[in-house]
Amino acid sequence: MNDHPSKLTTPDLRDECLDGAQCLFDGELHDGPDPADRIEHPDARAAREDVAKDICVTCPVQAACLEHAIWTKPTTGIRAGLTADEIAQLGARRIEQLGADYEEVA
Repeated sequence: MNDHPSKLTTPDLRDECLDGAQCLFDGELHDGPDPADRIEHPDARAAREDVAKDICVTCPVQAACLEHAIWTKPTTGIRAGLTADEIAQLGARRIEQLGADYEEVA
């Protein structure tokens, strides 16, 4: 798919993200263990997330993944090399910027 991520619908973004995504090789690395199975120690979580972020840096679909994450607002895990909190902050800044851009045009 050659469309820019911002032009894709949410399902198309998901498909774009999955096509060639590095996280497909170890989903638990990016999402963490299932809480029903085990509790993750904070140090283990930080180490796991650091490795996941390193993998995201080399991922060929990182831009589409980030766009998808901003649209879907994940609450856990690492997407496009960012935590859910970092994605939420980025999304909020984007909304603020869109508002500022809109005010300049009006």
